[in-house]
Amino acid sequence: MGTQFTAIWIALLLSFPVILSGRDDGLLRIGLKKKKLDQLGRRVVPGPVNLISKEHGRGASKPSATRKYYNLGETEADIVALNNYLDAQYYGEIAIGTPPQTFTVIFDTGSSNLWVPSSKCYFSLACLFHSKYKSSGSTTYVKNGTSAAIQYGTGSISGFFSQDSVEVGDLVVKNQDFIEATKEPGVTFLVSKFDGILGLGFQEISVGKAVPVWYNMVNQGLVKKQVFSFWLNRNVEGEEGGEIVFGGVDPNHYKGEHTYVPVTQKGYWQFDMGDLLIGTETTGLCASGCKAIADSGTSLLAGPTTVITQINNAIGASGIVSEECKMVVAQYGKIILEMLVAQAQPQKVCSQFGFCTFDGTQGVSMNIESVVEESPDKSSDGLHDAMCIACEMMVVWMQNRLRRNDTEDQILDYVNALCDRLPSPNGESAVECSSLSSMPSVSFEIGGKLFELSPEQYVLKVGEGASAQCISGFIALDVPPPRGPLWILGDVFMGRYHTVFDYGNLTVGFADAA
Repeated sequence: MGTQFTAIWIALLLSFPVILSGRDDGLLRIGLKKKKLDQLGRRVVPGPVNLISKEHGRGASKPSATRKYYNLGETEADIVALNNYLDAQYYGEIAIGTPPQTFTVIFDTGSSNLWVPSSKCYFSLACLFHSKYKSSGSTTYVKNGTSAAIQYGTGSISGFFSQDSVEVGDLVVKNQDFIEATKEPGVTFLVSKFDGILGLGFQEISVGKAVPVWYNMVNQGLVKKQVFSFWLNRNVEGEEGGEIVFGGVDPNHYKGEHTYVPVTQKGYWQFDMGDLLIGTETTGLCASGCKAIADSGTSLLAGPTTVITQINNAIGASGIVSEECKMVVAQYGKIILEMLVAQAQPQKVCSQFGFCTFDGTQGVSMNIESVVEESPDKSSDGLHDAMCIACEMMVVWMQNRLRRNDTEDQILDYVNALCDRLPSPNGESAVECSSLSSMPSVSFEIGGKLFELSPEQYVLKVGEGASAQCISGFIALDVPPPRGPLWILGDVFMGRYHTVFDYGNLTVGFADAA
């Protein structure tokens, strides 16, 4: 297809103020907005662009002809009606300080800190184009000054901690620690339309062990129930972009009952996931279980390269050919296949060839303790080079085809085809928009139930008509043991399934979105 797509697996949300609404049913609803995007992820607005006031660090939209009012719950929400062009970006509004300085943020379940640009950010271009917090303008500001830095998947920030009141809807969280960002290097935050990020993960992954905003909502008695939930609207014709509810769930945005699974490791909202199916066939890797997280801060759906390649092959996605993969197939494919037929231990095959210095239980050339049976804090990260990864993927693929009783030639042809489907360095792959009807569904087993995604739900369409381009919603991300392999169920999944984060019972729940 020849088109290079920008990496969008971390949701770079477009900022725009929204009036937050509370109701007397004990739920706090925050409307999330959708923006029309062009093929580079930039904002496309018919007519004049609404300007953002930067006076005193506050961001407020000016009235325009596109503004309209509609009822969100029992109160009117002031919403700018824009079309969504790529169901990938959601955001909301908060305020910090007294009087309040407003900012747009990603509500991110994949991180745990709150940060916004600082008025002391002098040398990062990104700060020039976003609302900045001015501590001298707040009567409730408390100095901290401890340095802090966060590295995200597609960007990083650094700065220092401060403390102030934070408004989320009608709730006022007092004495909240947050980061004033003084450096935002690179282009990630420069081209984004949001100001900062509000993390909704656990304190275990909070930089500086800062108490997250959600913890303080609970500790200060601001919510009736220790639950928050997401509805992300995937209807491109819809005016509402979505909704996050603090203190409960909105029954208007899901159907049936939620399937709940326990949080297995506090940090991310992590849980155990069962098998993963392409159509009706297992992919093999997760037959005995995998780890997964529900992450509102990720636009797409990320998983191990081994399985993502299988999925992209099944849906006809085009990536970059891996020379390492092709070379391993050509030189060692038949021998590896013979070893598997002879019942060799799959996890030890690649180490026996010298591709890997770790065989799944111990170091081969060094006395490295098992990361499976020993310390959960030890990892094989750094031991898996390109040849090792290519070999290990091939072993999984071959095992799958052996279960089908394929011939040697069929298996080697299949593995070569998968090599051709390895994703590009940034992880994204393109598909033919005209082929959606022939693509298989992809299903995830969670809590004993299959959660299916149809092609229309896992493919992101950019543009209309003959010029339309389509992006696979699946991208490769290899997280090494013991934390991985890890599946990241981002907006592609959460848009299809209404998601509840139950902090009181330490569970995550999914139900059909409505």
